[in-house]
Amino acid sequence: MGPKVETVADDTTLPAQVDVVVIGGGIIGVSTALYLSEKGLQVALCEKGHIAGEQSSRNWGWVRVTHRDMREFQLSIESLKLWRKMDAALGIDTGFNQCGILYMTAEDSMMDNHRVWLDKARNLAGDAFDTREIDGRSVAELLPGATKAFKGGLYTPGDGRAEPQRAAPAIANALRKRGVKILTPCAARGIETSAGRVSAVVTEHGTIRCNSVVVAGGAWSRLFCGNLDIDVPQLLVKASVLRTEPLGGGPTVSASNKKFAFRKRADGGYTVAFGFRTYSDLTPDSFRLFFKYIEALKSQLGSLRVGIGARFFDELRRPRHWALDRPTAFEQVRTLDPEPITEYTDAGLREFIKVFPHLSHARIAQRWAGYMDVTPDAIPVISGVDKVPGFFIGTGFSGHGFGIGPAAGKLMADLVTNDTPLVDPHAFRLSRFSDGTKIVIDAGF
Repeated sequence: MGPKVETVADDTTLPAQVDVVVIGGGIIGVSTALYLSEKGLQVALCEKGHIAGEQSSRNWGWVRVTHRDMREFQLSIESLKLWRKMDAALGIDTGFNQCGILYMTAEDSMMDNHRVWLDKARNLAGDAFDTREIDGRSVAELLPGATKAFKGGLYTPGDGRAEPQRAAPAIANALRKRGVKILTPCAARGIETSAGRVSAVVTEHGTIRCNSVVVAGGAWSRLFCGNLDIDVPQLLVKASVLRTEPLGGGPTVSASNKKFAFRKRADGGYTVAFGFRTYSDLTPDSFRLFFKYIEALKSQLGSLRVGIGARFFDELRRPRHWALDRPTAFEQVRTLDPEPITEYTDAGLREFIKVFPHLSHARIAQRWAGYMDVTPDAIPVISGVDKVPGFFIGTGFSGHGFGIGPAAGKLMADLVTNDTPLVDPHAFRLSRFSDGTKIVIDAGF
């Protein structure tokens, strides 16, 4: 069972017409709806299950610029600015806390990697961020009670954390008060076009006429777009985490050393993960997209485990095209709720306790897993679709979506309205996977 998410009341009363329909109620979808509404547009958001039911409530909760891929670095800087003022602007509580994020290491080679990333970031952004290299003594000061010595690390005081089970629902509730239609449970089945451009979204409860649609469906985006013969290269990777009961006397900084990662939670416990270890089921799409993901597979050797199970046969039987007048896969599976890999979660907690033995009394409150939607180059698609005017896609955030969600939504709103974009969107265009652009995997994490 996934984590308990704050409530957003169900509503399936469809408006006849809006300017934009957003499909997907995760952090990307609600952020897109927020900034579209701030531009004065009428917006409806359709979510097949409940708001933040999937990966948007299941991630670590980190909000960081540290160790971002350079192609999404500016986006992460802008997103951090938005996180810092969001609660006050909307009158909500996302749980955002500027706690700082630390990447510590005991290895010289990893320190070299940290310095390479920091040099790239400074060349790109100058003084627009506050990441710094720190020595072992400074690491120890940030990790009270740690018995393991570290050579040093990267520390960004301005980075923070928020509460994934709280953030997207809080935004959605604020949007509803502003007149945005938040429709749940309301699966979007597909779109209708007129003269070649978007004219409506067909849902399980009826049709909403609109000028534009934004697909922010996370793990479901590839399937939805495929019914329109729009190829979105995306595979799912499962990450498992746990949370502890409340603990006193531990660090307040969020940190990782690739063996484990943690953050202090607003409830007093910790969210803990086994570094960057993930699992991926082989599915029919794994074979269809194999050659696009070769570089990604090479970069993940040692941290990604691959297996085959029921998902292969479930997706093999699932129709890839369907009519819009009958139930779809989006109604059959309201929420993806995969089983966590206990081996991973518990190993992460053991590593945490090795470093902080005074917290050895930590008790596991819950384990869960979620599916990250991963693109071949591990950066998102935030893009219009040339062959279907009015159709936009925000997906493939590759485990980075929560932290950059607000800025991704603002950028998407700019693209929909053809306004000056928040950042250069070129790196996020869908066409990069079909125009001969070389797939490059950033060496960072």
